[in-house]
Amino acid sequence: MKLSRIALAGGVAASTVLLIAGPAAAHVSVQPVGEAAKGGYATLNFKVPNERDQASTVKLEVNFPADHPLSSVTPQAVPGWKIDISRSKLDKPLEVHGKKITEAVSKVTWTADEGEIAPGYFQQFPVSVGALPEDADQLVFKAIQTYDNKEVVRWIEEPTAGGEEPDSPAPVLKLTAAAEGGHGGAADGAEKTDDHKAADTDTSAKESSTAASSSSSDTTARTLGIIGIVIGIGGIAFGVLAGRRRTA
Repeated sequence: MKLSRIALAGGVAASTVLLIAGPAAAHVSVQPVGEAAKGGYATLNFKVPNERDQASTVKLEVNFPADHPLSSVTPQAVPGWKIDISRSKLDKPLEVHGKKITEAVSKVTWTADEGEIAPGYFQQFPVSVGALPEDADQLVFKAIQTYDNKEVVRWIEEPTAGGEEPDSPAPVLKLTAAAEGGHGGAADGAEKTDDHKAADTDTSAKESSTAASSSSSDTTARTLGIIGIVIGIGGIAFGVLAGRRRTA
């Protein structure tokens, strides 16, 4: 009886911890589609959950890192949301594909037009970015979330050196190692290289050859099977005739 009470108390305590920890973990975050390799391009999803029971999210502002400006920032259209892109002059121009870039996107703002994030729901805001820096392990995107009751939540606190998550953490994008050759992967939908195409051609040829060999083997097996059946029938007929002659 005492053990049952202890187990019940432990279960209640665990449930309480989950209920308390749940809302704290629901904050604006950023995740790449696939990998975000250094020096490459990637599609990022900014995930915005609604943490309020009596209010809806109607605005999201994402500030792009000034210490590692991105030469290309292209948001994807989200039904029911208007998009505003802010740019700023760079102290040090970027050189991309032989061209000098003197300004970069500093902020992207999504404002609900006909849509909003209702209580109990979340929304993702995709953005194609590049080229990602080669001299950084992560990028911090400070975000501001606004509700229809005028409440503003600032997700702007950067992670601490000890690894502990702050109360209002900013979205952090972890960068992976660059691919061979010193550059990261291309943007989604990029065409395959000639080597990849050649590899695919060789693979298709091998598969066709294997299929042809398999088909030939099947035909030979069927032919031998039919010959065997004919020979078997002939043997039976011969045996029957021989038996009749002996009887006569």
